[in-house]
Amino acid sequence: MEKLFIDKKELFDLLYKTMAKASTVIPADVKEALESCLKREEEESLSNMHLKTSLINLKMSEENDLFACPDTGYPLYFIRIGDNIELEGGFSNIEKLSQEAVAMVTADNKLRKTMVHPLTRYNPGTNVLQFLPKVEIKFDSEIDFLEITAVPKGGGSEIFGTFYRMLIPIDGITGIKKFIFDSAFHAMQTGKTCPPNIIGVCIGGTADLCMKLAKEACIIRPIGDRHPDKEIARMEDELLQDINSIGLGSMGFGGNCSVLDVHIEYAASHTAGLPVGFNVQCSISRRATARLSSNKKVEWRDSPDWFGRKNSE
Repeated sequence: MEKLFIDKKELFDLLYKTMAKASTVIPADVKEALESCLKREEEESLSNMHLKTSLINLKMSEENDLFACPDTGYPLYFIRIGDNIELEGGFSNIEKLSQEAVAMVTADNKLRKTMVHPLTRYNPGTNVLQFLPKVEIKFDSEIDFLEITAVPKGGGSEIFGTFYRMLIPIDGITGIKKFIFDSAFHAMQTGKTCPPNIIGVCIGGTADLCMKLAKEACIIRPIGDRHPDKEIARMEDELLQDINSIGLGSMGFGGNCSVLDVHIEYAASHTAGLPVGFNVQCSISRRATARLSSNKKVEWRDSPDWFGRKNSE
């Protein structure tokens, strides 16, 4: 496997460009899903008009290089690193460079200044504070590239769309589905999470792992993706159909399209428990992925492979 040396400037540029693009250009799968939703809503209905307006706004944001939504939320990075990667100054520089990149993206008005101290409400105006931007790193011996995915996670979807519950094994699939269904209703009613949403779920794991995987399921997996476990994939399809049958519609205005997709992950569970985590992403599901390979060319990808299921591509 050929070694790939990446200097600090190259890494900074990737961190900057992915976050800036994520804030201004939505992925193709998200745009196609919103256009599909629009066709399912009655002409002149409130949901139809909202979706039309959203698509117009998204087109304008891309053309004018402006953020796609005024709530640019939490700056998150997900970085996959092959064994052949060498970074100037070592991997410890990733956190510092991510902070510098987010501060620069904010200064360039691609992110709003939304991150504050939770108690004092102090706002440094950079979106750089304790533990943010958040950086998740995966080292993968089966890849020979560096891949960065940036996600501005909207505040509404995070504040109103985060639930966790410890069920018991006897609750089974019926109990899991009921919790997800109830969580979806409470999250999306009155448009609090900016539906149509992407729902992320995790079954199993510790409390922190369960919520981590639920978040990753909704913000990183592309729309239409299905879990390789057939039982999990069947649950994804069933919940997508069932939740859309509620009729909440776009922004809770009523309609046929409340959810763009449902993505489920799972982790090993203690024999005595059945934890379930629930998180949603807002309708425009912003993310951008750039891959740097040994030829030093940057490849922009609509479909990140955070869970490592497509290494052969």
